[in-house]
Amino acid sequence: MAVLKLFGSFFSPYGYRVIWALKLKGIPYEYIDEDLRNKSPLLLQYNPIHKQVPVLVHDGKPICESTVILQYIDEIWPQNLLLPADPYDRAVALFWIKFADDKGYLMLKLYRANGEEQQAAVKEWLEMLEVMEEHALIGVKKLFGGDEINMVDIAFSFVAIWLGVLEDILGLEICEPHKFPRVSSWIQNFQSIPVIKDNFPDTDKMSTFLKHGREMMLTSKSN
Repeated sequence: MAVLKLFGSFFSPYGYRVIWALKLKGIPYEYIDEDLRNKSPLLLQYNPIHKQVPVLVHDGKPICESTVILQYIDEIWPQNLLLPADPYDRAVALFWIKFADDKGYLMLKLYRANGEEQQAAVKEWLEMLEVMEEHALIGVKKLFGGDEINMVDIAFSFVAIWLGVLEDILGLEICEPHKFPRVSSWIQNFQSIPVIKDNFPDTDKMSTFLKHGREMMLTSKSN
């Protein structure tokens, strides 16, 4: 029996954060894909507060919330560090990780919005991308970790992957390369990392699932 178990979901951006971190460190684990419409008793037992994925279970002890899990992984398995060792660089990294976490709600906001609400959501996305372009990515070579991926890259993965899925299902182009060249270059670099490519979410499956869910949601709103 695996000592390490990860409860996730195929469309959860936060679950993929943990998958990539474990893969980067070469740590074997058992993956349990949760149906979030019919949550398992084990998930509810391990995360009784938020009742959400991801949950990492290490030797029977649950750790919840993706950023908390990533920091735990980095401390327990120090190979291929995801956070800088230098105290100042680490503080800067943690600042941008919190910034990314605070903006994660934009995924759901854009997904659920229509009409004027959608325009407002797009405006918020553009403001966040401008901060990435003009502040977060200034002086960044290839990735936030330089030539190697680090936890800041993983934290912003919702921009690198899930924004593109949302643009596809909504028929929008939010992250235009000529407006956000640094962000666009970073997205290409992030997606080309072998661990990311080899453990990439099935975007076609995700698009189909999210399109169906959005159609049902909008139909329900109009009734």
